[in-house]
Amino acid sequence: MKLQQLQALIALADGGGIRAAARMLGLSQAAVSKALRELEADQQLPLLQRHASGARLTEPGQALLTHARQISTQIERARDEMDALRGRHDARLCIGVTPWLARTLLPEVVLQFRQRLPSIRLELFEALQAVALPRLRDGQMDCAIGPLPGDLSNQEFHWQPLFSHACQVIARHGHPALRAQSLAELLEQDWVVNYSPASYRQVLNALFARHGLNIAPERLVCAQSVALLAGLVQAGMLSYGPEPLLLCPDFAGKAQALPLRERLEDITIGVIGRQGRVHGYAASCFIACLQQTLRQRMRSARPEDRALARMLTLRF
Repeated sequence: MKLQQLQALIALADGGGIRAAARMLGLSQAAVSKALRELEADQQLPLLQRHASGARLTEPGQALLTHARQISTQIERARDEMDALRGRHDARLCIGVTPWLARTLLPEVVLQFRQRLPSIRLELFEALQAVALPRLRDGQMDCAIGPLPGDLSNQEFHWQPLFSHACQVIARHGHPALRAQSLAELLEQDWVVNYSPASYRQVLNALFARHGLNIAPERLVCAQSVALLAGLVQAGMLSYGPEPLLLCPDFAGKAQALPLRERLEDITIGVIGRQGRVHGYAASCFIACLQQTLRQRMRSARPEDRALARMLTLRF
């Protein structure tokens, strides 16, 4: 399997035919046809269905196309990164970051990273599952820093643990529910949580079902940003999420955890990447900056850092 053959497959899928693929690649139609025939012979599978108006990919062709796009993107990233290290032009690093981390440690991590690799063009997303996972799958995002969703296949993603923390039920200061001692007393409250369609059952199980409880689905409002979540908590809704969220500017001094008798689950945060895709030099550097910042904060005597250190257990 050669890169030129995979590029021909991508161009055919994008252009819809041999002629358009040849034009996109700057090759002759004969060269593109030969590359695709050799690819089919190598795989011993029919990858194309040829017809009078062009060609389309078969099911095996579509399966190979997914890998071809990832390989092509990875090679382009490698070339960009090497050029950046030679000082020729900017390379791009795209990383998703779990929201509470973005509002606490991220600025320090980014400043360290910029000192080490100033020529890298950095793009950051809040690593909500609905945003990060599609970008990881198609190669647009290099890696994401967040919890590993329980419904992800180990064959699809690899995961490098960084630290763990507890999850808590959260309410604004002065909320009547602060007197509650059990989750069973909170089933008639309105809740705001973050989840994707795939993680909805996972959230329900973590918060209610594992304690033998059920809540009416309409009681749960889904918020796809921390700002939305914080606003609805201040409006009187309860929330459930990572304990360090209470240190973020949106919540610090405005909300607190409920001292419930149920033991809520701990979450491990790690680096999520595509299986079989090695972190590039820039991504590895960013991860190292995050690890260094975590170690520094865990040793710091500042009150805010000591509060964070009490919430985190390092896993590296």
